[in-house]
This record gives sequence, C-alpha cells and structure tokens, in this order.
Amino acid sequence: MTMWGTVAWFEIATADPDAAQSFYGEVFGWRAVKDEKGAAAGMDYRLITAPGATAPTGGIMATDGAMPGHAVFTVAVRDVAETCATVERLGGTVVARHEASESGPANAYVRDPAGNLFGLFTPPGGGA
Repeated sequence: MTMWGTVAWFEIATADPDAAQSFYGEVFGWRAVKDEKGAAAGMDYRLITAPGATAPTGGIMATDGAMPGHAVFTVAVRDVAETCATVERLGGTVVARHEASESGPANAYVRDPAGNLFGLFTPPGGGA
C-alpha cells in the first residue's frame, strides 16, 4: 500500500555510476543491479536494495554528461501532473516531467521556492 506524500525512492545521478555503485556498496552494503526496463530504453539505471530489504528503494542513474550529478529524494504522489501544478502555484518550478511508459512510472524533477531539487513519482498502478 502506497503512503502518499512520503519519501518512497531516492536517486543518485552521476557521470561515473560504477564508482558510485562501488562507493555506496562499501559504505552502506547496498546491492545494485541493472534495471532491465531502463536498459531497454537506452538508460544506464541501477536499482539499489539495502541489506535486509526485499525490494529496491533507490537507484543510480548515469548522467552521460547531460546533467550535473546529484542525489535527490522522491515523494510518492497520486498524480504527478496535478502535483507539478501545485508546485508551480506555490512558487516552485518544474525542471522535467515524464509520463508513465514501459521504462518507468510517471515522474518529475521539481524545485521548491528556495531552489532545492526533489522528485515526484506515481508508483505503477497507483495513479489517478
């Protein structure tokens, strides 16, 4: 059951995903495996599972130089488009928004009015 409005995913974006996978694996014991759906869409995305967890709760994304490296938390929302509109109404900005597809759920990167980046997503089967 999805708890709406909670941090439900995290992502580490980097130009060197192998180094990030090694670093975080050593520091926290995280295990990372290639995301086959992302790979089919041409992305190097790795799903992270923490020790003792039964499912991934984060990912490492290769930026290929297309964006700066970052680490961001992602909040589960019922409707990404509606939440993006609320973010903008309250003085934030939408950086990028993507509809649900075979390679992943509906998601967006947004900034709060102070410029802090965070993510939004609707888990598969959970949206309005």
